[in-house]
Parts: sequence; C-alpha cells; structure tokens
Amino acid sequence: MNLVAINIQYGIGRVGVFCRNLGHRLPRPIFNFKGFDFLPIDTLAPILYIITMNRQKTKNLPVPPLSAIAIAIAVAAAAAPAKDTLTFAAVGDIMMGLNYPSSAPSLPPEDGALTFESVGGALRGAGVTVGNLEGVLLDSGGTVKRCANPNVCYAFRMPERYAKHLANAGFDLVSVANNHSGDFGDAGRAGTARALKAAGIGFAGFEGTAESYVLEKEGVRYGFAGFAPNVGTVSLHDHQRARELIAEVRKKSDIVIVAMHIGAEGPKSARLTRQNETFVGENRGNPYQFARLAIDSGADIVFGHGPHVARAVDLYKGKFIAYSLGNFATNTSVNISGISGYAPIVKIRTDAKGNFIDGEIISAIQDGERGERRPFLDPSGACIKEIKRLTEIDIPESPLFIDGKTGKITLK
Repeated sequence: MNLVAINIQYGIGRVGVFCRNLGHRLPRPIFNFKGFDFLPIDTLAPILYIITMNRQKTKNLPVPPLSAIAIAIAVAAAAAPAKDTLTFAAVGDIMMGLNYPSSAPSLPPEDGALTFESVGGALRGAGVTVGNLEGVLLDSGGTVKRCANPNVCYAFRMPERYAKHLANAGFDLVSVANNHSGDFGDAGRAGTARALKAAGIGFAGFEGTAESYVLEKEGVRYGFAGFAPNVGTVSLHDHQRARELIAEVRKKSDIVIVAMHIGAEGPKSARLTRQNETFVGENRGNPYQFARLAIDSGADIVFGHGPHVARAVDLYKGKFIAYSLGNFATNTSVNISGISGYAPIVKIRTDAKGNFIDGEIISAIQDGERGERRPFLDPSGACIKEIKRLTEIDIPESPLFIDGKTGKITLK
C-alpha cells in the first residue's frame, strides 16, 4: 500500500473540517507518527476533487490551500514505489458437486466446505488466482442439454451457494468458457453469473453477455478473457474476433490474462501436438497456435484447460503459457485415476508489464486417504515430474527450466 504523510496542523486537520462540513467522511489514517497522519494516496485525490468542485459554494468555510494538497499528492505519488512484481496462481477444472438430477444429487461432505481446505494457502498466497468453472451454478431448473452421444454426455449443475467456496479459497477470476457452462441453457448461465457476482468473483467467457472482465486490485487493472470451442462461449475458432476482443481488453488493462478451454481430452491426450485436435468428432482447436495468437494480440499470460490432464508449460515473447492445468477439484463424474487425478497449482511472478520472472508448480492430487475427491497437497511431486517431462519432450526449445524436486520454474 502506498502511503502519504500530511502534517495534521497544516494539512489534514483543515481538510478534515472542510470535508465534514460538506458531509463527506474523512478516511481514517493508517497510523500517526510525530504529528503526521499517514493515509493511502488514493484517499487524497477524492478529497482534492471535493474541494475543487465545492470551492465556490463554501466561501465561508475554512478552505485548505489547494496548492499544498496538490503538491503533497504529487510528491507522494512520485516517491511511492511502483508495483513492479505481480503474482498469479492458476488451476484447472473445478466442479464442486452436483445437485442434478435432483432425485440423486452427488454433493460432497460438509456441503463442500472442505473442497479447498488442503490447498487454500497456496491459492490465497497469490495476488490474483484463476480457475476454470466446469459447469453451472444453479439451484434448480434450467433446460438440460441434449447430446448426440448419450455415452459421453454429462450435465454439471452445482448449488449457487458453492460460489462462496471459491471466494473463501481465494479465487479472483474464473473462466466460464467451456463445454459445460451451457449445460442448463440461459437459466444456467444466468444463475452462474448471479452467484459469482454475489461472491465477488470476476468471470469471462459467455458470448455476448460476459466476454471479458477487468479486475482492479491494489492499483493494478487485470483484464481477463475466456475462449472455448463451444456454443454460447466466446469462440476460439473465430480468430479475428479473438484478436479484437483481446486488443479491446488490452486498452483497458495493465495486465491481460487469457483462459482457453482447448484440446483433446483424456490420458492419451497429454501430449501437445501443435495441430488442431478433435474429441468425439468436435474440433477442439490448436492450443499451441491459439496461445501465440492471444499473446500476439496483447495477452500477458495464457492458462489452458480442457484435456483433463496436465500438459507442458511454455514461454513466448516473454509471456507464460500453461497449455493445460488438468482437473483440480472435480467431486464426481470425472475420471481422476492416474494422471487424470493430478491437480497442479501453477504460480508465477511477472514484472509490471507481464513479462515472466519465475514460477513454481505445486503438486496436488485428487485422492484423499479416505477416498475423498478433492485436491490434497502431494509431497511426492507427481505433478511437477509430469509437467517437467512433457515440457522437455513437447517443447524442447522452451527457455524454461523446471526443477524436478522443488517445482521451481526459471529461465535457462
């Protein structure tokens, strides 16, 4: 937090009288030291604005010298260190339990309160935490989707109250661009938006209604956009529109994060092909190509998901890419055996312009000692070894080095 010190006698004291007379509450100082009140810089600018706008109306009130306040703000702003290092955490698919069908719900113990218990510290330890919400938040109703092949058809509907579990775990942003966000039609999308807004979580990926989002946090504007190959989402197949949307978000943001739900599914799809990938006859896009398109259009970080397994990580023009973060918290209906149960948490640091500095893979697995289907920290480092292996064989030219024991990601 950037602070500014103003002498009580010559600055804040008179400003306080003035603001109270105008009906405005003066921000409480963080602390006082030797006659100086220390306040966040961003609280002084509104005071200056109030004084300026009301000066003519308050000729009989004690008006502090505008020049003194303006100088104090300018000097403090110039002296305050810029936020030159940003931290991010990202995970893959999240589906916290099902209330559909209503006759046979599959909800977790403690109504989901324990879902992120083991990994919450890692998630909350970043400046911005991102995940993929695989399904809808809706208490009841909605028009369930119809599938051409019932054998590979799943409809994911979670209780709206479960959004609070995401907030409590530290999630700031979630992508709703995936093949399950439309499982219950417009009612499902509306319920999801309603629940996430109520929980204070930003989201992006719904075509036409929530294509992007800008999160303002600690003085930094984080732009967010989500893409998928599915109806009702912002299409990753429309490259021109994707370029335009990312460029639009770039203009409004300091940092741009892109989420892509892309690639074939299953344990046999852990390898990056650098080609268009298909699953059950559907074109699931080219992860390698789309990640580069996103960065060329203005993205600083690209987080992928969709294959239900972890994939390689990469660096392009100094910007970080995770091609797939696999399954993270999938309470039911999703295969979590073997590598499908790997639930990596990728944490990275960038500079203020989004250029990669370093990172870390934290290993977690969705398999508790009592058969619980939620992410548990994994001391064996299985996720680290897998992502390191895939990065080395699929992107041998990558400038990233992954320490197989600690999970640290650095430049070679």
